[in-house]
Amino acid sequence: MEHTNINPNKAAHIGHLRNAVLGDTFVRLLRRAGQRVEVQNYIDNTGVQVADVIIGFLHIAKKTPAEVRALAAQPKFDYYCWDLYASVTHFFEEDKTRLALRGEMLKSIEEGAGEPAEMANIVSPAIVRCHLHTMERLGIGYDLLPRESEILHLKFWDAAFDLLKERNAIHLAPSGKNAGCWVMRTNDSGNAAEATGPSATSAEEANEDDDAKIIVRSNGTVTYVGKDIAYQLWKFGLLGRDFLYELFYTYPAGHLLWISTAVGGNSSAPMFGRAAIVYNVIDARQAYLQNVVNAGLRALGYEEQADRSVHFSYEIVALTPRCAAELGYTLSEEDSKKPYVEVSGRKGLGVKADDLLDRLETAARAEVDERHPDTPDMERAAIAHAIAIGALRYFLLKFTRTAIIAFDFKDALSFEGETGPYCQYAVVRARNIFRKLRDQQPGFDMASLEKVDTSAAAQLFPGSDGNAFWEMTLLAGSLDTQIDAAVGAQEPAFVAKYAFQLAQAFNLFYHHHHILTENDAAKKIFLLQLSRLVEVQLVAALELLGIESPEKM
Repeated sequence: MEHTNINPNKAAHIGHLRNAVLGDTFVRLLRRAGQRVEVQNYIDNTGVQVADVIIGFLHIAKKTPAEVRALAAQPKFDYYCWDLYASVTHFFEEDKTRLALRGEMLKSIEEGAGEPAEMANIVSPAIVRCHLHTMERLGIGYDLLPRESEILHLKFWDAAFDLLKERNAIHLAPSGKNAGCWVMRTNDSGNAAEATGPSATSAEEANEDDDAKIIVRSNGTVTYVGKDIAYQLWKFGLLGRDFLYELFYTYPAGHLLWISTAVGGNSSAPMFGRAAIVYNVIDARQAYLQNVVNAGLRALGYEEQADRSVHFSYEIVALTPRCAAELGYTLSEEDSKKPYVEVSGRKGLGVKADDLLDRLETAARAEVDERHPDTPDMERAAIAHAIAIGALRYFLLKFTRTAIIAFDFKDALSFEGETGPYCQYAVVRARNIFRKLRDQQPGFDMASLEKVDTSAAAQLFPGSDGNAFWEMTLLAGSLDTQIDAAVGAQEPAFVAKYAFQLAQAFNLFYHHHHILTENDAAKKIFLLQLSRLVEVQLVAALELLGIESPEKM
């Protein structure tokens, strides 16, 4: 499972979080379903975005590598790069000839030579560490960080390039706007035209260009899709070569995170790659490029692997006009009337992930402080964190992957309705029942609630509450069915919806029955058993969504 994949040139934003949360949740679902899953976060450290931020350091901020290194050691370096990256857009707009700098930067970074490459080797790892910290706040971790630079320096691309040429999967374009480029023919002409630029001048050239995707540019640099074909071949163990690895980070629980390297390497590193199936979590706008990667596999004769290459696509996260205005962005009259405003990292338009998490935690902390003023400070902070993460993860997961999310602070911060905190509070309610039960009956055997007297329970079902009991029992017991459906449809929203429905059913049940004061002893035990079943299943469902169930709220 490859997910997150944020360009290492600026802070993560809300759109990146949807990718990471979807990927992480699907990993949890696959593992619950018994699959062995390797989690990769691909680092594009030689791409255009990194080149542009290096242009910003050299030509706008006028920094030396030593000065950049000092900046990278400071907190919020990813925020500094966010602003710098946005300023590069204006830098290009002021003088279009400056775009030529991009090619120079890319060449230097890809070859690993010169001041731009030195700066890129400072900026990228520092930004990756910022991203890891952000994702760790959401409970998201990885096994491996494969870097694009090693795909080039370890000759992954050379091996893939030789294969593609040998099997006539690509050819050198002799004329047209792609003259001098190595291109691949595809059958998706409409999208190809859109992806490769304006139409050619002649009918023959138009046909040539519309059916082709550039793999190697005329200046010899490799496109994203070319490197991704090499990477996909490696994932399936088809390339005949491997990365070297070194330890990059140790998570607090002891899990090791490895990163690819071109020199040295650690002999104790585990084996990576050689997958049976590959899921690439990439937004829906990249569907054409993912199709080209698959076309590359098929052109090489790897039909089975192409069938098992899954583009786990999702739609964008945008901002409501109200949210954009709250963030201080000036919107045109036309934009203010739209249902959403698209996020643009190049323009600096978006909600930084850490700002969002801070704001959510602050709001949750205020609520927790008011309700539990006597609770120790560290415990209140932990509860507020769990509520904030629950609110955000549920907000991003409750929509199906094909839905565009219009993010709004008011909606995300709401603790009512179909939200993560609503589901968490249902767990707290169930636990409160058992906490009070232990106070009333200190010697009560909680394990006894797991042994249902079926004959006694059966006598309760024909009564007036029987249908409601059946419905909640069946709903609570259907978690595994929901997991199977979510995995089969590749749709984590199924489990999010299930958690809400179970929480909603339990809240109705809780208000309808006075469980601890029930006079009928057999019925009281049954109500406790049903409450226990719901608690266990709801906690499990929330864990699959990456949402913690706090003891109090």
